[in-house]
Amino acid sequence: MNFTSLPAQDKASPFLEFDNVTVFHGEKKVLDSLSVTLSQGENVAILGPNGAGKSTFIKTIMREFYPCLDGGEVTFRICGKEIWDVFELRSAFGVVSNDLQFTFTREITGREVILSGFFSSIGLFNREIAPEMDRKTDEIITFLEIGPICDRPMTEMSSGEARRFLIGRAMVHDPRVLILDEPTNSLDLHALHAFRQTIRKIAQSGTGIILVTHNLQDIIPEISRVILMKNGRFVQDGPKESLLTDKHIGSLFDVPVHVKQENGYYYATGY
Repeated sequence: MNFTSLPAQDKASPFLEFDNVTVFHGEKKVLDSLSVTLSQGENVAILGPNGAGKSTFIKTIMREFYPCLDGGEVTFRICGKEIWDVFELRSAFGVVSNDLQFTFTREITGREVILSGFFSSIGLFNREIAPEMDRKTDEIITFLEIGPICDRPMTEMSSGEARRFLIGRAMVHDPRVLILDEPTNSLDLHALHAFRQTIRKIAQSGTGIILVTHNLQDIIPEISRVILMKNGRFVQDGPKESLLTDKHIGSLFDVPVHVKQENGYYYATGY
């Protein structure tokens, strides 16, 4: 992955700067005065229980939700800019979610899924495919090691196989950051292993990873920073070694747990 087309000031700017960001969904406050800075190329996990506001945080990055401006001064900046063309913004990062996978459960091949990323569409609809798009798609298929199944319809793939093609779709614009929203839901042990290896390879290539999850075991060794989220707030932020402990994880999920580390991965037991 490379960002040679980025303006110099964008390369030097943090990927994300939020300060005092509050978001309402109807009458309900779903994000409460969030403040965070994420560097470009940084690998971060947002960990918290269901309903903590994690997906809303991602949708706010994507400009699907906007912060309330009544609570004082607000910073809401991505790659050094506060005002973006939404299409350009969404080309700056790739997003993979369960909602997206559900949308792509249809009779289109894995290769077509990746190509659709160039058009931000669901399928190709007789669009003209430029030679450079084909070349880029071939590079991604090779990188992700999914060539043998790239012509299989999405309806005939396992959840894990389909997820890897959605990752490929997210990579067509060489995103600065790959955002993964609860990425291992519905994956069995074999699919989980393959998925972890894929994400590790992407992280090692230089693309930043923002992993949003309620599962401790999703946090790959390349992630060094963890942000704990609960009730719409970031309650802890720091090195994973200091936060992935019995005390912090037990308090986050309101259960007694024992956290153990094995081969760079963390697991919670005893609940």
